Amino acid sequence: MSDAAQPTAAEVRAAAEAVKTAIDRHLAAVESRSGDDDPAVYEAFNQLAAAAETYDELLYDRYDEVTPFEIPSAEEALPPYAGPEEPNAVSVLIRRDYVVAEPQRLLAHAQRIEEADDESPEASGTVQGALGLLFGEYEPDEIASRHKEFGLEEGDSTLWVTASDEIPDPGEWLEAPFEQVDPETVVCRFDVSAVFDDDDDGDDESDDIEAVLAPDEELEPLDADR
Repeated sequence: MSDAAQPTAAEVRAAAEAVKTAIDRHLAAVESRSGDDDPAVYEAFNQLAAAAETYDELLYDRYDEVTPFEIPSAEEALPPYAGPEEPNAVSVLIRRDYVVAEPQRLLAHAQRIEEADDESPEASGTVQGALGLLFGEYEPDEIASRHKEFGLEEGDSTLWVTASDEIPDPGEWLEAPFEQVDPETVVCRFDVSAVFDDDDDGDDESDDIEAVLAPDEELEPLDADR
């Protein structure tokens, strides 16, 4: 950014004052909230997030410095929880992405599965068939823990926990299992992505995990065995 386009010191100072004001407003909204789903708290949260983001951007543009905290933007935050207060059922939605990094390793492992099952070596001859054998033989959690052994490389993943009054009828959602998720019934979600990595020093191969809660929800510490 050129010097002419840089924000002034006064603009940075004004943004900092806006953050302070937004913090006071958020605290006041929390202290006087009428319930767990008070829209005033949600609105104050969004205003605080916007003010903090503006300050962070101006601080970086002017002084090449960043803040030591990160507040999720309104687009990233879950809406206020509107599900049942005492759910009788929960649904767990999981998405895990993989790159087929070593096709030959995957094909070789699929061939061993076929040989152990005394089947003719047909499906293991293609990547598509090998993936079918792999996911038919192992549970998804085992594949996640052994992905390198199978020639796979982890991409992003997410896990959503949603609450409901009762479990759906058998077969009710099988045709479109992920299309009718109401964000207001999400109790919490856990995201794994390289985009959360702050330090790329190559010393730690584990993924960062970001937990996103519905406003006013609390979460016990997550023990991630990755």
